[in-house]
Amino acid sequence: MRIVGGKYRGRSLTPFKGKDVRPTSDRAKESLFNILAPEICGANVLDLFCGSGGIGLEAISRGADLVVFNDVSPESLAILRKNLALLKVEAKIFNLDYRAFLEKTDITFDIIYVDPPYKSGFGEDALRRIAARRLLNTGGVAVLESDRPFEGSIEGLVRYDERKYGIACLTFFSPD
Repeated sequence: MRIVGGKYRGRSLTPFKGKDVRPTSDRAKESLFNILAPEICGANVLDLFCGSGGIGLEAISRGADLVVFNDVSPESLAILRKNLALLKVEAKIFNLDYRAFLEKTDITFDIIYVDPPYKSGFGEDALRRIAARRLLNTGGVAVLESDRPFEGSIEGLVRYDERKYGIACLTFFSPD
């Protein structure tokens, strides 16, 4: 696992051992950030279901103003803290169930990355909650990573793009 662009490009990160966390591949991450490039600098970013933090750390490297990490797993967050220490940066970290985090937060975001465990069904639910609470700023982007194309719709969000990178399918949404 490494940072693929920006200030910390090429820096290796502490990976998660085992199969409980599935980090986003470097190819998918690089493509994602090429797409999001105009929105990153100065953005408020939420890495929901952050795991070891690869997406949020990439956003920090590329100039995001605020990155918020959330995951329910203390083990994942311990690795995230090691990675933040490696880069010598600070960030807001929450150890909450995604529902509790989305209900509690008073921050709105320019970019929200939603990468729940595949087949959990949490992704669509998280997007519905994000839309209902209006946590995505006007002109913002929510990205769902899953193992299959998104079917259906989310009231308050418009799906405008979808890309597949190996097993990962990235679906892009903007506020309605």
